[in-house]
Amino acid sequence: MRHLCYAHIKLNAASPAVSFSTGQRETALICLAGRAAISVSGGNLTLAKYDACYIPRGSQVTITSESAELSEFSAEVEGDYPLQMVRYADVQNNKSLHFVTGGAATTRDLNILIGKNVQAGRVMVGFTISDPGNWTSWPPHEHARMLEEMYVYIEMPAPAFGVQFVYTDPNDPDLVTVVREGDAVLMPRGYHPNVSAPGHRIAFLWAMAAHREVEDRQYGVVNIQPEFSGGGSGLEAATK
Repeated sequence: MRHLCYAHIKLNAASPAVSFSTGQRETALICLAGRAAISVSGGNLTLAKYDACYIPRGSQVTITSESAELSEFSAEVEGDYPLQMVRYADVQNNKSLHFVTGGAATTRDLNILIGKNVQAGRVMVGFTISDPGNWTSWPPHEHARMLEEMYVYIEMPAPAFGVQFVYTDPNDPDLVTVVREGDAVLMPRGYHPNVSAPGHRIAFLWAMAAHREVEDRQYGVVNIQPEFSGGGSGLEAATK
């Protein structure tokens, strides 16, 4: 990966705070459980489940909670962009940020938390939840010229699992692996569909970093695998 970094933050009564500097990296925080107070260079925010915030480079950050889990995605940038808060309730009410897409065996619920709604240089983040037994990222698509990506699998309690594919040549895949809650898969290039086990969903955070700052930061601009290009990408709502 050229740009994108990931960390998982877990706070509890025994370890209720963490502090760090963003340095030259813009940073997106996504709250996955509980509530957390975020102090950013004198500003204060509170995140609840699925809320997100964008933190500029050059910021000093302190996160406090006695019960919270957050995912952190970052990428180096040259530009300066403002501190921004994203409420999940607002995402839910925006049809270009939250929509159900796909068809038979490919239906999934897609949420864009850090996208065109946020001023940023490289990073975009959201999450996808499939219907049980369904495929996501279908039809297979890729966007390696513009964006690198990673998936972090969430809310898939045992015995749930999925199978993740990453490939440029479908006859010689780079990766075919079982994924479970807590796993992460890097996708610097290639098509990247996945499928959930029957009776269970696959759910994951997706995070992308643009290669060219600002210019390549476009969600939904993809190349569909030619063999499956008869319909749309399923991401059209995001570009409206």
